[in-house]
Amino acid sequence: MAKLAVIQTGGKQYIVKPGDSLKIEKIKAVKDGDVIFDKVLLTVDGEKVNIGRPFIEGARVEAKVEKEGRTKKITVIRYKSKTRYHKKKGHRQPYTQVLISKF
Repeated sequence: MAKLAVIQTGGKQYIVKPGDSLKIEKIKAVKDGDVIFDKVLLTVDGEKVNIGRPFIEGARVEAKVEKEGRTKKITVIRYKSKTRYHKKKGHRQPYTQVLISKF
């Protein structure tokens, strides 16, 4: 079994391995800077599994910020028939892309 962890950030949980690149909710970080995720719910190292209740004390996952940006625009349309009501709105969600380096 490989080395992996489950971390929590931005209200979401992610399964990560060293070398993974993932997009998370935007966090305050400098480009090419380091980020430490200390809300680790589970770690697996070979046959050794460590489960937190809810988090593992002292466990941390280190990552490097690759870039920040915004996703493609999504269009939200509200429409009610027979009342001449319609609204069109667009939204671009900001994100931070990180590269997991080590646990």
